[in-house]
Amino acid sequence: MQERLQKILANFGIASRRKAEEIILRGEVTVNGKIANLGDKADIEKDEILVYGKPLKNAEKKVYYLLNKPKGYISSASDERGRKTVTELILTERRIYPVGRLDYNTEGLLILTNDGKLTNLLIHPKFEVEKTYIAKVAGDLTADKLEILRKGVALEDGVTAPSKVNILESGDEFKIEITIHEGRNRQIRRMFAAVGCEVKALKRVKFATLDLKGVARGKFRELTKEEVKTLYDIAENSDNRRGRGGNRSGDNGGEKRRKRDVD
Repeated sequence: MQERLQKILANFGIASRRKAEEIILRGEVTVNGKIANLGDKADIEKDEILVYGKPLKNAEKKVYYLLNKPKGYISSASDERGRKTVTELILTERRIYPVGRLDYNTEGLLILTNDGKLTNLLIHPKFEVEKTYIAKVAGDLTADKLEILRKGVALEDGVTAPSKVNILESGDEFKIEITIHEGRNRQIRRMFAAVGCEVKALKRVKFATLDLKGVARGKFRELTKEEVKTLYDIAENSDNRRGRGGNRSGDNGGEKRRKRDVD
């Protein structure tokens, strides 16, 4: 089956789709001996695809890591401003990328991999993969505001999908558990700001079935084969359910929200 080259490169973990486009534009990709152009399609089973002169079928082994991200790191493989990146915390020679993002001041569970296909499944809005956070919140968080957070908050890029919100502790500040399946830029912080509250601290504690048990701040571990299979199953089964039942989240603009800087 033919697919666009940038998608093929991303699925093989060569680079993100955007970076793959840059690689193609630089003339680093050939198909059957000819330099590829952006927008070209190929069939990985029939065509000879070379990237940097090496056959794509000899792509490196897929690796999967779970990192407990500390504050003060950028969720990227590189940073033009010279800030520390999450890939510096993973001891591997593989070229890996974060699955989605946690912002500079957010900590917690972050997956890193060179599996482009899994990355696309996990971060695309239509697959509705749940992520759970613990937030320290200041402000007057009333029952009415909690209901707004649960049903959907009107933001500048549209109303958020329903979320699960529970108060764990209350007092001068609130300790909140919130679960979402979207991935908008700084979404949780903006949701609380929209109801007049401020997120003082934010930590992702769960991604699908994965949690931080046994992984200290700044440390990482490899995912097991069973965990990787479960992640694939969750995303693909979600897509199958959507195919039968339609769009449950009211997501009318998923394609517009691809920054996926979730928090």
